[in-house]
Amino acid sequence: MALEFMDKISRFIPVIKGPKTPLSLREKMYWTVGILAIYFVLYNTYAIGVNQQAVTQPLLQLVSIIFAARIGSVITVGIGPIVLSSIVLQLIVGSGIINIEMGDTAQRARFQTLQKLAAMVIAVVESVIFVYTGYVPAASPAAVGIVMLQLALGAIMIIYLDEMMTKYGITSGINIFIAAGVSFAIVAGTFGILLPEAAAAIQAGGAAALPNALLAFGPLISAILVFLISIYVYEMKVELPLSFEQLRGIGGRLPIPFLYVSVLPVILASSLELSMTVWFRFLAGVKGSLAGLAKFIALYQPVGTAGGGTTLQLNGGIAYLISPTFPLPYSANYGGIGGYGTYFTYLATHTTQLFLPWGGFVLVPEWMHVIIYTVVLVALCIVFGKFWVEMTGQSPKALSEQLGDMGWQIPGFRRDPRIVENVLNKYIPTITVLGSIFVGLLAALATIAGAIGTGMGVLLTVGIIYMLFQQLEQERLYETYPILEKIAK
Repeated sequence: MALEFMDKISRFIPVIKGPKTPLSLREKMYWTVGILAIYFVLYNTYAIGVNQQAVTQPLLQLVSIIFAARIGSVITVGIGPIVLSSIVLQLIVGSGIINIEMGDTAQRARFQTLQKLAAMVIAVVESVIFVYTGYVPAASPAAVGIVMLQLALGAIMIIYLDEMMTKYGITSGINIFIAAGVSFAIVAGTFGILLPEAAAAIQAGGAAALPNALLAFGPLISAILVFLISIYVYEMKVELPLSFEQLRGIGGRLPIPFLYVSVLPVILASSLELSMTVWFRFLAGVKGSLAGLAKFIALYQPVGTAGGGTTLQLNGGIAYLISPTFPLPYSANYGGIGGYGTYFTYLATHTTQLFLPWGGFVLVPEWMHVIIYTVVLVALCIVFGKFWVEMTGQSPKALSEQLGDMGWQIPGFRRDPRIVENVLNKYIPTITVLGSIFVGLLAALATIAGAIGTGMGVLLTVGIIYMLFQQLEQERLYETYPILEKIAK
């Protein structure tokens, strides 16, 4: 299927025009700071008509981190629609339903318009789901509609802030919003939760005062470990020698990093898993002959909220087993489970219900939840990692053609894209799979360990900062040697 029909639709979808002249690095920094300021204003603004006391923020911390959102705020939906539309369209293009050549400017523009339109539709649908299912409780029945409208408008604003950041800032909006949200969560969690916990442990006195105070910083220590491991792994790479055909003696190296696809597979895989916990909430109200199937997919049960009301929480079913719905290992006073001792006891002894349509309820140990969640996350990371390499022109075939067009070749081999492709095929597919497995495992283990800001959030932030650093280095290089930018294009 072609996308020519998007030419008529695109006239009705607003577009943020790019700068008429290339922006300097200083100007891009100014734009980035300004866009981030708008983002944080929206982040800290609750939607009018929301019952703030009934918002169960601790239960949805990971949703907030991954979607760069804050439950109950104007941007409750966050970047979810952007990521979901990207996932859906990747699958459609990968299956061959839509035929598109990303190297063609017109086709790429149509695809981007389709992606933006899909994101807007998903934004409206998710806004309705968040309010209708009680994730964002309205203060009164009369406020339901106005809250839905605000969440939808907030999500659409994020879509355009992302587009503005891409064209005027130093990186994509998705990246910078996630990094900003995680950084905010780490600082707020350290000073608002961990330090008070440690102080309370010392004030309690006794022989266990100091160990308990140190244990209170366990989530921060976990986050630091993820940070250090991620930095180390980002420096691992394979370097292939290159030579320039037209100028003898001129050579270089082609780095193929171990994390070839960075943290993008984790963003896509996590967003898909967490979106399922939101979308499947509709199944809580299914009655009749399909009720058994609904419980098998996702079992929701009522839990109390800080405001004295109740909300539905995912406590069983297939959706629960593949989702990172683990309690927080903080003190119960801060929405956690009561510390690491209680947390690990919970993982070892707790059971959840899995409804089998043909045999009723069976109990599934929580440690099985840990294993299933980890395996599914890693598998999804591999799938999305391979998809992303093909979609973004990083496959061996695409990369060999780019090197050939620029005049580079691998010493000792003929200057033939097919030969270079065969050499790259020995590295890129394997590194893509191994890198995807690693980021999936690290994200899963860090999340299970209860790192402050969530382990997955820390991993994503390190990857984003690393990519940002590379972009800044490239921008400086282009400003110093403008001819390099022309060659790269």
